[in-house]
Amino acid sequence: MTATVGAFEAKTHLSELLARVEEGEQITITKHGRPVARLTPIIESSTSRDWSAFWDRVDSRRVALSPGTSIKADIEAGRA
Repeated sequence: MTATVGAFEAKTHLSELLARVEEGEQITITKHGRPVARLTPIIESSTSRDWSAFWDRVDSRRVALSPGTSIKADIEAGRA
């Protein structure tokens, strides 16, 4: 459900509006009849991204350079 309120009303009743948003309602805030903002509920993802698996893959693909090896030299030689 979407509701529209003026800026003054939003300022005066912010706590009530936030409670409505927590229940899933979207609220458009207007200034002089023109929409300027929208309060929407944050939808939590049921599966938050597991960055540790990503970084494990990155670490496994890193190549150890032997002493004296230069990445710049490898790139210039076309070996990168």
